[in-house]
Amino acid sequence: MHISPLIDRLIEALQVLPGVGPKSAQRMALAILRQNRTGGGRLADTLREAIEKVGYCRRCRTFSELEYCGICQDARRDRQTLCIVESSADIFAIEHAGGYRGTYFVLHGRLSPIDGIGPDALGLDALAELVGGGGIEEVILATNPTVEGEATAHYITEILRHTDVRLSRIAHGVPLGGELEYVDGGTIVHALMGRRRIGGAD
Repeated sequence: MHISPLIDRLIEALQVLPGVGPKSAQRMALAILRQNRTGGGRLADTLREAIEKVGYCRRCRTFSELEYCGICQDARRDRQTLCIVESSADIFAIEHAGGYRGTYFVLHGRLSPIDGIGPDALGLDALAELVGGGGIEEVILATNPTVEGEATAHYITEILRHTDVRLSRIAHGVPLGGELEYVDGGTIVHALMGRRRIGGAD
């Protein structure tokens, strides 16, 4: 049943958002029209402006409407440490967790030959140029612990192996508060391989 072609288009448009299906999109559309048209207009205006103005930071490749993002412009950040992530969402997660004061490089994906995603699509030439420019002492590989993420980390390791930078990989293991009997085997293996010394004889 089609009540309004324009409402149908709005519902269909909202489904471009991740995790939003027809029912969720319908609820959103009707809620905006019923009780928050001002907010809907602000959303439309901001979305249009973001699409027109947001590009990529020249240094780290995260989303930014400026030539350099706020993190890359921040003189208080540790420019000797570079964390490589798959997406800008990973930056939000790390920044929210706190404790990291270095800079980033965003791949916007991971190696996946099946999907046609090769090294060129990930900006690895720009990464090699950035590291080769000097000033970076450690590169942290923070790709996800998937087959593609591990392959991407390995490929980057090979690219940067000839440089003087120290390469490290984020640890993957048992989550805080987790119990071993409920943790999958792959996670336990990663936790054992990434173990660190806590004391004892040298």
